[in-house]
Amino acid sequence: MAKIVTLKQTIKEAHKAEEKENISLAIKDYEEAIQKDPISERAYDRLMILYRKEKDYKKELKLINAGIKTFETFYKSRKSGSKKIAEISKKLNRSFGFTDKKGNAVYDPEPIARWKKRKITVEKKAKK
Repeated sequence: MAKIVTLKQTIKEAHKAEEKENISLAIKDYEEAIQKDPISERAYDRLMILYRKEKDYKKELKLINAGIKTFETFYKSRKSGSKKIAEISKKLNRSFGFTDKKGNAVYDPEPIARWKKRKITVEKKAKK
């Protein structure tokens, strides 16, 4: 019978592999964690760092793009069930300057903002 490993256990194993400097095993474990939970911010962050340490900027860039896409989809799908709440939220966001006149977000939520900033740096390093 196959042992079921939870997301928390997978990330813990990846962290132990990192501590033992077994980067390839840590990368494999973090990739597995992302497969289990595509919105695991910690797994994305650690995997990006490991790719950076390995100077594998193309894989890091690919991961950043995948992470940004996943989290943007996740945040867009988080709608309130009530029309009244959605209407009030829209007005509040506009009045506080979080959205433009068309209702588009002015600021990116975390971790998207941080990853977009990192993406610019990685794109420069990948070209070298």
